[in-house]
Amino acid sequence: MTGASLTELSAFSAIATLRSFRKAADALALSPSTVSHLMRALERRMGVRLLHRTTRSVAPTEAGERLLARLRPALDDLHRALEEVDDLRERPVGRLRINATEYANRVLLRDVVPAFRKRFPGIELDLVSEGKRVDIVKEGFDAGVRLGGTIPQDMIAVNFGGKERFLVVASPKYLAKHGRPKTPDDLRAHECIRRRFPSGKIYHWEFEKRGEEFSIDVAGALTLDHEGLMIEAALDGLGCAYVFEGLVRAPLKAGRLVAVLEEWCPSFPGMCLYYPGHRHVPPTLRAFIETLKASRIA
Repeated sequence: MTGASLTELSAFSAIATLRSFRKAADALALSPSTVSHLMRALERRMGVRLLHRTTRSVAPTEAGERLLARLRPALDDLHRALEEVDDLRERPVGRLRINATEYANRVLLRDVVPAFRKRFPGIELDLVSEGKRVDIVKEGFDAGVRLGGTIPQDMIAVNFGGKERFLVVASPKYLAKHGRPKTPDDLRAHECIRRRFPSGKIYHWEFEKRGEEFSIDVAGALTLDHEGLMIEAALDGLGCAYVFEGLVRAPLKAGRLVAVLEEWCPSFPGMCLYYPGHRHVPPTLRAFIETLKASRIA
């Protein structure tokens, strides 16, 4: 391993952990071609193949697994040492990657990011919107955002945004034509705009009243995978949609949408920023948490 650079070893560790050259490049803020070049240079220096590569997958060889097992603790120690030195900076700099839903990122962009950018101009903020849950550690994120109650137990959570709830909404035109549902069971006779998760699973609408819970696989000729499109479809009179209340406050206030079955739609714990509890918290993340707690939504 004589002559192997820290950059090459970091690239190998990222590729072997994330099982992807593209994801490793994103995590390291490098181009995929640069990461590939670093990996080839490291294998050439060591004289052994460290990764199995196909057009669809990347996996460590036996030699790669052994190197990764020894390399990870050393790199973690080095990163912690650098972060502790970075703590002494008056203003933190660097890159902060956060994984969240589109709705959560909209809230952050509106209520947190402007103040954060003003206070910490040296931090590059990378907000990734994904509809599916990811392992933030494995995928190279500093933090994530989920609804309260769904945070892994080994994570530290910071609540923000208050309580949330889903609402069933429809346009006045639709309700005038089809009538207003009085109970969740009435939805079986309505056109409902169904939601499909990234996994392909269709979301069952959930209701509760006086401790009685219902989960309904609603009927409907239209299925979408994006809440914004569901709201647009409801505004156009195509059926009832089941969406976050925060996304429809403006059209509800303007009378363009009407909420129904509100007594069956209780609130639940809102959003949480979460991050690994066993790691040193980098200055960039501490700065974001500080700004989040100072915001009007914390």
